[in-house]
Amino acid sequence: MTRALTPFRFLARLHADTSGLALLEFAFALPILLVMSLSGAEMTNYITTKMRMSQVALHLADNAARIGTGSQLVAKTITEADINDLFVGANLQGGELNLQANGRIIVTSLEPTANPNTAGTYKIGWRRCYGAKTTYARQFPTGSGTTGLTGLGPTGRQVTAPDNGATMFIELYYEYKPILQTSLSPATSMTEIASMIVRDRRDLTQVYPVAGVTASTC
Repeated sequence: MTRALTPFRFLARLHADTSGLALLEFAFALPILLVMSLSGAEMTNYITTKMRMSQVALHLADNAARIGTGSQLVAKTITEADINDLFVGANLQGGELNLQANGRIIVTSLEPTANPNTAGTYKIGWRRCYGAKTTYARQFPTGSGTTGLTGLGPTGRQVTAPDNGATMFIELYYEYKPILQTSLSPATSMTEIASMIVRDRRDLTQVYPVAGVTASTC
């Protein structure tokens, strides 16, 4: 004779049954594991992109300090074509990040107000920009004008220029493209700055035009 399964016996048997315990635990843990894994991947991608932007800005400043045509006997001259090539090189270095479409590069030539610079002030010799993100407002404007500056850059870390020379100041802005979604990354954009002193003699009178070449004005 089969005994009827009372509610008490059913609960006792259910309590002792552990056949689906592992699956149940995995179901509870899966959302947590997914969030941790996806957040880690997004954070890694963000940090890697940030490092790449820093390297691009530094290389751009170094290249800007080297461009020019001329021998060691005369001051090098730079043209609008040289500056445009500088931007193209930075975009190629950025690779799939596509700085032209997703960023904004601002190159500034900081120069002494006078040579020798007895007043200790500086001016913006020229400034050129590149990239489709034209709504970006540069962090380090010149203030009321392009002369009488104490330097360029963050407060307490401003760069200056040597007598009869110049310093190339780079501001690089990039709108971050997340792998999954923006909420998993620390920020939606990043800005990097870099500077480099021009090591060769350079003609600071102007950036020379080239026929058929459009200047990358801001």
